[in-house]
Amino acid sequence: MSAPGTWRVARLVERRVETPSAQTLVLEVPGWPAHLAGQHVDVRLTAEDGYQAARSYSLASPADGDRIALTVQRVPDGEVSPYLLDTYAEGDPVEVRGPLGGYFVWRPAETAPMLLVAGGSGVVPLMAMIRARRGAGSRTPFRLIYSIRTPADVFYAAELRRRARDDQGLDVAYVYTRQAPDGWRGPPHRIGLVDVNNHGWPPDLEPLCYVCGPTGFVETVADLLVGLGHQTRRVRTERFGPTG
Repeated sequence: MSAPGTWRVARLVERRVETPSAQTLVLEVPGWPAHLAGQHVDVRLTAEDGYQAARSYSLASPADGDRIALTVQRVPDGEVSPYLLDTYAEGDPVEVRGPLGGYFVWRPAETAPMLLVAGGSGVVPLMAMIRARRGAGSRTPFRLIYSIRTPADVFYAAELRRRARDDQGLDVAYVYTRQAPDGWRGPPHRIGLVDVNNHGWPPDLEPLCYVCGPTGFVETVADLLVGLGHQTRRVRTERFGPTG
């Protein structure tokens, strides 16, 4: 079996629209090793003149044989995301390398309560954990706090509604920063102490806290969690920037 650092040829087999600016791409990767929820891959494109561009993307789903799922959000003036969203066609090749990362992961054997806090597209690796929980038949209690600009920007909207209803032990709460849906209680706002305190776990339950999103968001939420009494070693963070 090839090492995680080996580049493999992947081909598109399915495309799903998530939002006006994001799509999930399902890739067939022969010889793909099993991966953990929370890991990521590098994707590399090579132009006819030999120019190469690579970007990292979180895996959106648990292992499924030789298939992996990536959710890609368009980055204005990006090199890779516009190609993947607009030009990349079924059967076309790209190169992928992974799975990568071993810190920001969840294993089904873990029984501590889970608090997942996502900012925008930072929900992708956290959704992989939610899906892995269901796939493993885990009873570990999960809570997701999802901060997003508007209802139209929610990734996996229909699936999250279904899972919040059907997956026992999963709670989902939203924070809207620019526009809230009709009938929503309270004005749009950035995530704050009240949101984390009301929708998270009390620190005496010693939950594992996973926070993913833009750097400023992650730092704010991590500080709030520690300020509420959560142990620093139980707060795991993953930051991302606008590379496309």
